[in-house]
Amino acid sequence: MNTHFQKLIHMYNAAPINNIYNPTLTIESGMAEISQKVESKFFHAANALHGSVYFKLLDDASFFAANSLVSDVFVLTTNFNIKLLRPVSQGALSAKATVSSHSIKLIITEASLFSDTGKLIATGVGTFMRSKIPLTSEIGYK
Repeated sequence: MNTHFQKLIHMYNAAPINNIYNPTLTIESGMAEISQKVESKFFHAANALHGSVYFKLLDDASFFAANSLVSDVFVLTTNFNIKLLRPVSQGALSAKATVSSHSIKLIITEASLFSDTGKLIATGVGTFMRSKIPLTSEIGYK
């Protein structure tokens, strides 16, 4: 596996937020996939997964698809549009993202969220830009 991808995965796993969600990340050039189990602690009052989890999975997969193409700095989400298509209350989810456009200033991604039975749950389109934050061990990139 590419060293840059390994370091990005380490950075993701080291992020404190992921101690709550326990996702699994895989990266290829211009692509990323994140999988996570559906747990009741993430439910809203109507006993289905809260939309914030949909967003996190889609945005995270998109972020790593984008950052897979940038090896010197952290990218930042500048815009993310999401479509929630159906509720989920059990199983596991998988967010798959690919880079659809890459220029000097912006990276655009398209992402889809699937249930473990293959049903499309949500989609998203993200726009990312290079930041001034270097990819270093201080942010877990090691």
